[in-house]
Amino acid sequence: MPVQHLFAFALVLLVALPAVAVETPATAAVRKVLAVQNEAWNRGDLEGFMQGYWKSDEIRFAGGDSFNYGWAATLQSYRKGYPDAAAMGQLSFDPLEVRELSPDVIYVFGKWKLMRTNEAANKAPHGLFTLLFERKDGAWVITRDHSSAAGG
Repeated sequence: MPVQHLFAFALVLLVALPAVAVETPATAAVRKVLAVQNEAWNRGDLEGFMQGYWKSDEIRFAGGDSFNYGWAATLQSYRKGYPDAAAMGQLSFDPLEVRELSPDVIYVFGKWKLMRTNEAANKAPHGLFTLLFERKDGAWVITRDHSSAAGG
């Protein structure tokens, strides 16, 4: 292989490698929080699901055309939208990107979907989410959540 091709290949690798998200102990810990949240949701446990959020008035949850601040307000919003296990359905989500931005901040982007017994699979609520996790008192917790539902 000519030297020019080797140089070009090395340059492409040098540019592309930083774009690949690397699994670190911190990103693995965040994935575990997400898994615990998923399990809590699927057993109809909203308070267990909320343990993944920072218990603070400073957290922000945005969805649709509104947002609210605070752990209690976020829990109340979830309770209003999902009053029982049937309404909650079975949650699945796919974190497409989990990226450590700093030693104390992780960004997560992904897709979510709810399957409920009274809805056809092609009508299942679904959408996207963006989360910021921060390390607070040694634990990884969600401090910002922006979730959207697909129109349909």
